[in-house]
Amino acid sequence: MGKLLIMIGVALVVIGAVLIYAPWLLNWFGKLPGDLSYRSGNTRIYIPITSMIVLSVVLTLLFALFRR
Repeated sequence: MGKLLIMIGVALVVIGAVLIYAPWLLNWFGKLPGDLSYRSGNTRIYIPITSMIVLSVVLTLLFALFRR
């Protein structure tokens, strides 16, 4: 359990550092085909379906890699 918590902490630090020093990596997130966006007056609804699927696949692959 301790090793898992340490790996999660290190992963969060690395992800945070990447997002701070390379914000251009997030420009694609939320703008993929399949992300739904609706605007009407003061109402804005945003559902990032495709972005969440991509994020889920990437995280699944990373966790499978760390599991081995």
